[in-house]
Order: sequence, then C-alpha cells, then structure tokens
Amino acid sequence: MAEGHDPVLQRRLFDSVDALLTEHAQLQRRLAEPEVHADQALARRLGRRYAQLNAVAEAHGTWRRLSDDLEAARELGEEDPEFAEEVPALAEAQSEAEERLVRRLIPPDEHDSRDVILEVKGGAGGDEAALFAADLLRMYTRYADSKGWKTEILSATPSDLGGYRDVQMSVRCAATDPADGVWAHLKFEGGVHRVQRVPETESQGRIHTSAAAVLVLPEVEEPEELEIRQNDLKIDVYRSSGPGGQSVNTTDSAVRITHLPTGIVVAMQNEKSQLQNREAAMRVLRSRLLAHQQDQRDAEDAEVRASQVRTMDRSERIRTYNYPENRIADHRTGYKAYNLDAVVDGDLDAVLESCRAMDEAERLAALTRSAEGADDELGAP
Repeated sequence: MAEGHDPVLQRRLFDSVDALLTEHAQLQRRLAEPEVHADQALARRLGRRYAQLNAVAEAHGTWRRLSDDLEAARELGEEDPEFAEEVPALAEAQSEAEERLVRRLIPPDEHDSRDVILEVKGGAGGDEAALFAADLLRMYTRYADSKGWKTEILSATPSDLGGYRDVQMSVRCAATDPADGVWAHLKFEGGVHRVQRVPETESQGRIHTSAAAVLVLPEVEEPEELEIRQNDLKIDVYRSSGPGGQSVNTTDSAVRITHLPTGIVVAMQNEKSQLQNREAAMRVLRSRLLAHQQDQRDAEDAEVRASQVRTMDRSERIRTYNYPENRIADHRTGYKAYNLDAVVDGDLDAVLESCRAMDEAERLAALTRSAEGADDELGAP
C-alpha cells in the first residue's frame, strides 16, 4: 500500500480486486450480446458500470506489471548494478500506481454518473444577491461549456436589475465513466455562496456582503426508475407572471405540483405550454424525491459517513468570493486562491479538486474504521 494508507485497509481493498475483475469480464461478454442493446436503459447502465470497472482493471494491470518489474529489478540488482539503478524509479512508479489503484477501489458514489438539476437562489442582499445568483449561474454554465456538457434553463424568476431571484438549470453529459459524470463534479456545490464586493447599485463605493444558495440534485434517468403515484400528486394550474407582476401570457399555463406524502412543491412557468411546464416540473420533482430517498437511507444507516464537503443544506456557508482581493476561499477544505476572476469565468477545476480530495480522504478513513472494526470482531491481529 502506498505510504499513508492503513495496512488493514490495503488487505480489505485488494481482496476485492478479483471479484471486480470477474464482474468486468462478465460485463464485457454481456455488452457483446445484441439483446442487451435492445434495451437502451439497460445498455447505458451496464456500460457505465463497465467503464468504472475498466478503470479498475487498467489500474490493477499497471500496478501488477510495475510490481513484477520492481521485484525482478531487486532480485537481479543483487548481482548486476545496472538493474539496481532501476530500483528507485520503479519503486516510485509502483507506489504511484498503487495509489491510483486504491483510489479506483474506493466504493464510488452511486449517483456519480447522473446528470443534475442545479438551482441557484438569491439570498440575503436583495438585488445584489440576485445579481450574484446570475453570476453563479454564468460560472456553472461556462464550466459546463468547458466540459462539453449541455445546459438548459428549466425555470427562472428574474429580478428587476437583470439578476435571478431563483433559477433552475439542467446539466447533462454523455459520459460513460461515472468519474466523468456531472454529479461526480458538481455534487459539492450545494450550500450558501457568499460574495463580498461593491454592488453596481452602490454609489459610495462601499463593499457589501450578500449571498446566494445553490442546490444540486441528481437527475432521474428514466421516469420508471422512481415510482410516483398519481394519487400522491396535487396539480394546480395558474396564469404565469413575470417580475413586477406583469402577465407573461393569458392562459393558465403555469403548473404547481405538490407531492402530498413528502410536502415537496415544484412550480414551473417558463414555457407557454402547460404540458411543457408540467414535464419540467416532474423532472425536478423526481430529482427532489430521489434526493429525499437518499437522505432517508443515510439517516437510517448508522454507519453512513457524515461528509464534510457534500451537503444539500442551503443554510451551510461553503464558499466566499471576495472581489476586492480577487480571492476565492472554500471553507470546508481550506482551499484559497487569488484567481477569482478566472473562477467566476468557469475555471472551477482546482476548487472542485480540493473538494474531491477531501471527500476521498473521508471515505478512505471510513473504510479504514470499518475494516479495523471487522478485524476486531474476528479477532484478527
């Protein structure tokens, strides 16, 4: 195991490799069967799992090859100085390969491959908060563009000065490897984002602090994946209106859907068609119900990890954007940089990598505790 990892965890993780490689081979055979591709939902699901396991297989193959090379170099180096000279470089490469393999063996988030519905809501700060919400939406849109993802505004309530009081956007991609999924990247963005800057409406040049809340929801891939009974829904239609109360259209095209068992309410009015608004509302409702079910499972699981970096709690302040200092700071990971102008223009990779690294470290720590506990029960040394 690479330096810093617990040897108990090494044994537990590496014991799982053979089973994963067997599953990888089985999936490879199944994906070659024409009947599998007759069911596109099944083919997508198997394809994503295969991509995930293929990364494990490749990492394991590299680690195994370098381990064999290192062992051979050490044996031959006892008699041949040229082989002995290769040992340090091979040892470093083998350690790096081992680290990559460990990362691939950490059980992934089951939602990583999913697309997301991202909501930004202006908070404390009035018009300035609404303008900041628009800046965040632009930041995520630019980031999505840099990844080749597709974005679509589902619902928006604009403010009088050109910001957003509330806006919902879907973000989609065609990735097969779950590690490349939208949720895998944006799941850390939920929470309160705080901005410090001189508002456009400030004539005295004073710095104001305002905030916007971000909610990130994994999107349900197929409607059949999540059963919603019609009797559990209350659907209201009403006339759409824009900022200031002016009428957007003269028909009852806006839709509000209430899920009675959970009390979740979704309203849509962007489209002129009632049917389109209803379809968009159901997309958001399914995503919120999926997140609600996950929260319930987590609450019931005494062993679940309380993540420091992924939360859908709108009240948790996660990041500060300080414009006068051109500084971005993530309060969960301690990440700080002075390239705020680039970040708000969509350069989020370094910020998100700090979240991913911290989340990965937490999951490794949880696995270590679990492995140690299992060995204690078995009386292992």
